[in-house]
Amino acid sequence: MNKVRVAAFSISIDGFGAGPRQDLVNPLGVRGRELHGWFFDTEVFGRIHGHSGGRQGVDNDFARRSFENVGAWIMGRNMFGPVRGPWLDESWKGWWGENPPYHTPVFVLTHNPRAPLTMAGGTTFYFVTDGLDSALRQAREAAGDKDVRIGGGVSTLRQYLIAGRIEEMHLAISPVLLGEGEPLFSGIDLPALGFTVVKSVAGEAATHVVIAK
Repeated sequence: MNKVRVAAFSISIDGFGAGPRQDLVNPLGVRGRELHGWFFDTEVFGRIHGHSGGRQGVDNDFARRSFENVGAWIMGRNMFGPVRGPWLDESWKGWWGENPPYHTPVFVLTHNPRAPLTMAGGTTFYFVTDGLDSALRQAREAAGDKDVRIGGGVSTLRQYLIAGRIEEMHLAISPVLLGEGEPLFSGIDLPALGFTVVKSVAGEAATHVVIAK
């Protein structure tokens, strides 16, 4: 049976998974890009964007594994884009250009309906208006025997964690202090949810921690 997991999710030392004040200029929030420096330099990131080269090593290995055996993604509206409220038109198609890096069905949680959006490379965005469980059910069906990856953002991860739906999380702890932003685990008792640390590995630019039930 497929697994519901989080992979390659970057957090700061002080526990923030995104910077504050997300907008078009700062899609990851103010200073949010600093959380992902470990990923931007990898061979995997370069290949996703059509470039050769990039750093090999531990960080790259974890980045590569994060895309393996993924049959569907779930993300929140904020991760898809900065557009708020009703979709006034369908001009916004995400941050990633015509060929997003997902190459699977992606289920976007939103309160406002929108027709499915088919992109190059096998990615289709489906906009789910009837909640977390509906999105997960559709994602499991689409993924078949493969895993469902909860991509983000922080609010979406927190909701699925609290609901007890996530079975495994790979966190990349970046050597960054944000001081403000979106806290990932505030008010969440991970041991009470059944999580323990199963792996901790020092990478070149982040520490990789895997927790699982």
